[in-house]
Amino acid sequence: MTEKEIISTLALTRINYFQLAGLRLLYDTVGSATVIVENYADVREIIPDASPRLLEALRDIPVVMPRAEEEFNYCQQHGIQILTLNDSLYPRRLRECDDAPLLLFYKGTADLNQQRVINIVGTRHVTVYGQDLVRRFIQELKQLCPQVLIVSGLAYGVDICAHRNALQQGYETVGVLAHGLDDLYPPRHRETASQMVRQGGLLTEHFTKTNADKLNFVRRNRIVAGMSDAAIIVESAAKGGSLITARLSRDYNRDTFAFPGPVGAPYSEGCNRLIRDHQATLITSAEDFVAAMGWQDDAALSSARQQGIERQLFPQLNETETLIVNALSRNNDQQINMLAVGTNLSVGTLTAVLFELELKGVVKTLAGGIYHLLG
Repeated sequence: MTEKEIISTLALTRINYFQLAGLRLLYDTVGSATVIVENYADVREIIPDASPRLLEALRDIPVVMPRAEEEFNYCQQHGIQILTLNDSLYPRRLRECDDAPLLLFYKGTADLNQQRVINIVGTRHVTVYGQDLVRRFIQELKQLCPQVLIVSGLAYGVDICAHRNALQQGYETVGVLAHGLDDLYPPRHRETASQMVRQGGLLTEHFTKTNADKLNFVRRNRIVAGMSDAAIIVESAAKGGSLITARLSRDYNRDTFAFPGPVGAPYSEGCNRLIRDHQATLITSAEDFVAAMGWQDDAALSSARQQGIERQLFPQLNETETLIVNALSRNNDQQINMLAVGTNLSVGTLTAVLFELELKGVVKTLAGGIYHLLG
């Protein structure tokens, strides 16, 4: 891709910020942003019924060209790739969507056209239940499908939980941002984002100096959905961005899945409705998902069933630790006095061993002194 073509595409993107009708058609018809820019005053000769709004916007090409050149130079200086629709590195699944952006800004190492790409999204107010679902799903998926690119939005809640668990399991993971690559929102996810650049990447359609406005979060959902084979909704309230992603996935003929939740739980209501209305397939495990997608390797699934995926994922436990884990497996979320009765261990011993289990990431303390078995 030539420098001139990239800068021309940047200019077209600049005038197309509000999804100008007809510009994608014009681009597909001509096949070159450079040709459009060089002939912007004569577009009617290419598309006779081009809208007046499109013609008016194209008159701004000379005005936006300096900004396009500035953005190109910034990307060159900061190691940011500019992927146009005609670039082989552009996500091919997303290219199939009529409202795909003309270009994307990308910083990372992951191949955006891997054989298997999924997104995991959900509420920003993820519960312990939702965190456990994400953790277990990604752990199990790694056993069944070692090569999957995991996409999300780097937001609070389910998104960041998905990214961090993907990184821990050795998956590449890509965050789609609602602003330019000169900033990061939310700032507290900066450390995770830095790791993702080395083990995945950050992707956006937005120029630098773009604020993380509400509209941009809605717009980025189409990229999350469009570049994936399937969407997995973990937790969602009755309204939320993840439901938009689910709708877009269906519109793009992508597979859509949802984990069910407790009846009446506010952050399970959206998922339960998706399942009830046949807008998403119910799953309870990675094995369900892999089977529904037809990704299963029979030998791998058989081995996983025989060995027990979840127990494999725990670190080496001694006899006392195993006793406690087994008690929580039978009846999770217990206070220490109940564990003392169930394990016949003293409170003092339990306190010390539970502390060790927390350090190993096997249990977590909840409000009220309740111990919760993870994974």
